[in-house]
Amino acid sequence: MSGGNLIISNLERNQDTGIYQCIAYNTWGTIVSRKASLQFAYLDTFKTQMVRSAVNVREGQGVVLLCGPPAHSGELTFAWIFNEYPYFVQQDSRRFISQETGSLYIAKVEPSDVGNYTCVVNNTVTREKMLSSPTPLVLRSDGVMGEYEPKIEVHFPDSVPAAKDSVIKLECFALGNPVPEISWRRTSGVPFPSKVKMKNSNGVLEIPNFQQEDAGTYECVAENRRGKNAARGRLSFHAKPHWLQTIDDTALSIEENLFWECKASGKPKPSYSWLRNGQPLTAEDRLQIENGALSVAALNLSDSGMYQCVAENKHGIIYSSAQLMVLASPPSFSKSPLRALLKARSGSTVTLECKPRAAPPAISLWKKGNEILQRSERITLLSNGTLQIANISKQDAGSYTCIAKNQFGTASTTGKLIITEIIVGESIVLPCQIACDPALDVSFSWAFNGQLIDFQQDNGHFERVGGSISGDLMIRNIQLNHGGKYVCLIDTDVDSLSTSAILVVKGPPGPPDKVSVEEITDSTAQLSWTAGRDNGSPITGYSVQARTPFTVGWQAVDTVPEIINGNMLTATVVDLNAWVEYEFRVVARNDVGLGEPSPPSDKTRTEDTIPDTAPTDVGGGGGTKSELVITWEPVPEELQNGEGFGYIIAYRQTGTVMWTRAVISTPGVSRYTFRNDTIPAFSPFDVKVAAYNNRGEGPFSSIASVYSAEEGTSHFGSFNVSAVQIEVVWEALRAIPERVLGYEVVYWEDDTKPDTIGKVRLTGNHTAANLTSLRADTAYYLSVAAFNTAGPGPQSAPINSTTKKPPPDRPPLNIQWTMVGSTLSLHWDPVVATETESKVTGYLVLLKRHRYNDMTTILTTKTSVELSISASDNYLIQIKAMSEGGEGASSEPIHIHKSSEFAVLSTCISFPLQPLMKPK
Repeated sequence: MSGGNLIISNLERNQDTGIYQCIAYNTWGTIVSRKASLQFAYLDTFKTQMVRSAVNVREGQGVVLLCGPPAHSGELTFAWIFNEYPYFVQQDSRRFISQETGSLYIAKVEPSDVGNYTCVVNNTVTREKMLSSPTPLVLRSDGVMGEYEPKIEVHFPDSVPAAKDSVIKLECFALGNPVPEISWRRTSGVPFPSKVKMKNSNGVLEIPNFQQEDAGTYECVAENRRGKNAARGRLSFHAKPHWLQTIDDTALSIEENLFWECKASGKPKPSYSWLRNGQPLTAEDRLQIENGALSVAALNLSDSGMYQCVAENKHGIIYSSAQLMVLASPPSFSKSPLRALLKARSGSTVTLECKPRAAPPAISLWKKGNEILQRSERITLLSNGTLQIANISKQDAGSYTCIAKNQFGTASTTGKLIITEIIVGESIVLPCQIACDPALDVSFSWAFNGQLIDFQQDNGHFERVGGSISGDLMIRNIQLNHGGKYVCLIDTDVDSLSTSAILVVKGPPGPPDKVSVEEITDSTAQLSWTAGRDNGSPITGYSVQARTPFTVGWQAVDTVPEIINGNMLTATVVDLNAWVEYEFRVVARNDVGLGEPSPPSDKTRTEDTIPDTAPTDVGGGGGTKSELVITWEPVPEELQNGEGFGYIIAYRQTGTVMWTRAVISTPGVSRYTFRNDTIPAFSPFDVKVAAYNNRGEGPFSSIASVYSAEEGTSHFGSFNVSAVQIEVVWEALRAIPERVLGYEVVYWEDDTKPDTIGKVRLTGNHTAANLTSLRADTAYYLSVAAFNTAGPGPQSAPINSTTKKPPPDRPPLNIQWTMVGSTLSLHWDPVVATETESKVTGYLVLLKRHRYNDMTTILTTKTSVELSISASDNYLIQIKAMSEGGEGASSEPIHIHKSSEFAVLSTCISFPLQPLMKPK
């Protein structure tokens, strides 16, 4: 022994071969090491050195020469000498030496193969080498062997356990005439990974670093022109145990329960056992073992010691060790006494922890002064000994004592609670009262941090309250600078007194400073900053905000770590957009609330990268003859990830394989038209769109189906637009009748998604539609599609049309008229449009004749008109302003009666009525 090492001199095979373990122990217990196996490599001589019997074989026949290696330990390698050293048999597609059996295989014997063959066995550990007796190979004289199908003589077992990370070599060789060719495959069809190597003319398949995904059934196929044969076997994945969950050192009190669990992976599934101080554990009354779980009930001192969980399969064994300490001690507050002075603000909740060290755990009770505390609405006594007092007030101030007791003794700890803290913005009254003879003249004054308070000058925050024997001080809307020492000074005829109080004011933290970007990538930014003032309450955390040209104000961003505690002054912002200019700021918080944000950092641009967002809403259709129209939703600028942004459009006729690509280098474009006379009309195409920039191409969108244009695609447009309607016209498709049942016009506002859409469907060969009840002064997009029994076809490329501003909502006023003979002259004040109304382009005069019930309209750009009317009929006249947005409000009607000496204005107008005038 040398320390923990075992040294064995002059090793001897029979005496020293075996399994070894190291045992380590001290006053706390004992553990054992993993097992080590000591074996000795050797290679005995061949049993007989006599000449081996000759092997007679026909030319063209296959043959196997057996090696029969001697007794050995350690890995062997094999070779064969032809006739004499140093002429070794060279392996090729016709000759193969198995490193499993040592045998030599010749698929098809040729005359040149005649001679003596000697097997050479090498021990790779001892470097020993042994040679067998020679085996003569002789050709028979009774003819040549004809052709025959392959016969596999070397193949791997039906089931091969393969250990993780090991090198697996599978052998396969066949006899046959002609010489067979060897090939390998996996029956699952999964191709071999690049690590797999074929050696010795495919006679050996080598799989280095074997992993779970390499397991499965492998097949060797030997083939010549006479036929083929196959051998297969399954490689199963095996692995030595590996810990998933281990046990940790544990300290428990006497009579508590222990539960430990360890878990290991491995194949085959590991079995578990447990050791205590190096000795195996077995189940008993208090001790239960179930696989990797150990439980001990009602611990006693003798259970202390070192424990080991052991996981084992045929490939290995692993150990997890931990110490169990069983404790027994009286309560002690030496490590966790109550603070001598506890401060709290009025209205808050106070938590006093009672955490003595005791084994078994102590039972606790609380006293205030000499009175035992009982539970109430405000007082909570938790099972772990903690005392909580909610909504505290001055009456809760005083001495608090926690008393802890177990079977080994008793201990206590005491602290004094004072109520002095207050939050910025709150108000407080500091009491100052005395009991005295009413005849005494009493005066009160207050000092703050050694300076008398001038109530006239400081009346914004300080105010006296109370009567002749009370000089209470009220502080309103407390600010941080109001924290400090307050002294109440009392003067009487016979004495002077004073009392003092310390006021602690807490507020949200001040703003952090010096926010800087230390390092930036395409999606992350590492920030640092300096802390601001904590304003009486420790900073508990920070949050980070960012602003870009594409955001509305400041936005919260994700960071690593996700929660930044108050002790950290660095963080990494994640999930940023590439090639975007960012500013960052930091906000601190404490128990009072959030503080003001820091000044922003310098503007910093993230690095560029290839686009990671594909265009959306890929579609299209319509267009004119021999066109394929493809549309998409452009990628927003903040997602373009770099300079040189553009789009790649790929399309193919549905059912074909090859894609045609086109490139558009304009970021804002959302439409591409492919024109070619060979495009069939109304034919489906697969289309997809990707984005690119100077760094490379991004992902393609999902594939959409788009139809090429109908044959004889119509022209499409709009005219006669007013404030509330648009008239749409198009040319009918030249198609057989069953192809088209009618047309469907869809329209939507430019500030809405196309799924919030209006539709007008017309059955028949219509070429126009009137869209009504629209909103004034609004941009609309319009598209038309033909439909049949299968539904609507591709929509035409949308056009946009904007409705006019509404017409004026005021009628012409101050209408005056005169009549000479049959000529009626009208005159009115002009109507002036506002900024939100269409400009007046003229006026419409409506003349209705009662006898014939007909209507005549006169359009004029002036504010006057002359009309010819018959004296033998009654008339009704109205006037409207005209604009691009349509007709305005109508004036009140004017009635003119037949054979009347006077024309009568029968309704009121907006201006004061004029005296009725006789017609001249």
